Amino acid sequence: MNYIFIFFSQSGAIMFKRQCDKKVIDCKLSPTPRALSSSCGTCATIEYDDDPLKLSTDEVESIYKIKNERNFELIFDNY
Repeated sequence: MNYIFIFFSQSGAIMFKRQCDKKVIDCKLSPTPRALSSSCGTCATIEYDDDPLKLSTDEVESIYKIKNERNFELIFDNY
């Protein structure tokens, strides 16, 4: 499954990428799609076959499952 992690801050996104690198999880940082959030502007996209909530930190604002290029399913919201 592919997921997008949205963060409260850019430093949270960078820390998440480092965490993924240590766990050998392919993680790409990119601009956050405006349809999902206008917070920090940086999101992480990963391919992960386990429960993505296991990777969540206090810096994660929300997690979306990517259904296709323009269709996302909210699976976690930290509000």
